[in-house]
Amino acid sequence: MINSTIKSIKALEILDSRGNPTLRVFMELEDGTKVSSSVPSGASTGEYEAVELRDGDASRYGGKGVLNAVANVNDKIASLVVGMDAKEQAKIDRAMIELDGTENKSNLGANAILGVSMAAAKAAAASSGLELYQYLGGADARRIPVPCMNILNGGEHADNSVDFQEFMAVPLGAPTFSEGLRYVAETFHALKKILATRGLATSVGDEGGFAPDLKSNEEAMELIIEAIKVAGFEPGKDIMIGIDSAATSFSTGTKGNYDLKWSGEGKKTNDDLIALAKEWVEKYPIIFWEDPLAEDDWEGFARFTAELGNKIEIIGDDNFVTNTKFIARGIKEHTANSSLIKLNQIGTVTETVDAVRMCRDNGWRYLLSHRSGETADTFLADFAVAMDGGHLKTGSASRSERLAKYNRLLEIEMILDGEAIYSWK
Repeated sequence: MINSTIKSIKALEILDSRGNPTLRVFMELEDGTKVSSSVPSGASTGEYEAVELRDGDASRYGGKGVLNAVANVNDKIASLVVGMDAKEQAKIDRAMIELDGTENKSNLGANAILGVSMAAAKAAAASSGLELYQYLGGADARRIPVPCMNILNGGEHADNSVDFQEFMAVPLGAPTFSEGLRYVAETFHALKKILATRGLATSVGDEGGFAPDLKSNEEAMELIIEAIKVAGFEPGKDIMIGIDSAATSFSTGTKGNYDLKWSGEGKKTNDDLIALAKEWVEKYPIIFWEDPLAEDDWEGFARFTAELGNKIEIIGDDNFVTNTKFIARGIKEHTANSSLIKLNQIGTVTETVDAVRMCRDNGWRYLLSHRSGETADTFLADFAVAMDGGHLKTGSASRSERLAKYNRLLEIEMILDGEAIYSWK
């Protein structure tokens, strides 16, 4: 009989894709299975996210070190979890939550807890002789998500004149994941040539999308439409567009009021932003809009959804933070019709699955997502297949920490050997 008891746990401070510290957890089982997991880190974060524990020591990494989180894994969490069965994911996660004892995991750190939670899932899958997506999703886990590729950045993810944080190309009309990835990668390269021809910057933001200075937010849309066509695809048929405003980043702090400060388009109300969205949805092939309003603008979010929810997917991120308490409120108040799902917003695999289940059970969609500070860990790719969500955002066609997830999905498509499903819904 295979012994999947956890034998040892060890954490290490490493660097994420922005050069900031995060942590990696190594786990060994009694049967000899050895795995590691690396925890991502966010820049555009919701107020109610689980706490990413940082040292605050200004003499190391500007206070962003994670040695305390590492120590919490090596000492407190290891003492608790070693000897438990890696296959008992919910039991392990619950034990760590109880040990932490806070609502937002501020004692041990969500980064410390998530590193162990992910490692347990990986170890259990490896010990069982299963691919991670099969272990987490069951025998019928075979839908490869549509890649929502970030091709143009603004807001907190770039140093430019665009207010909205992400513009994504979504290859809805492709027949397979591999073809969909090709569609958007070719669009990404077409956009680069267009920017270069116009003397605009082709440097990239945190998630690999281009970050040019533009005359307006709408110019970003026009450039993407042009790039889709130049790449040989049809906007609205082959490729749709997804937007993440990350509107909390340009909220004035007064509920319902905003300042499009980076573009210079000035002060706006939530009514102004709803009117702009309605205009864009009529004009452009937009399929979803994430965080169109700020995390505290629940009433505005509900009006946005009432106006546009029958036309596009409206995704809450900073207001829901992968937390079933806030998602439940959103469902009750018709705040949106979809939730972003990020493992490190809530801090355990079990709680993330619970958030997905709540969305699914209530007829909502859910978009699996990476973070701006990523690693080469491909857990998210397998998790997206396991959760059967239909779409995933994990960055652009540049930066290896983004491409690692896409390449893992190509592997999964190959493993499924013709049985893979590629569909939005």
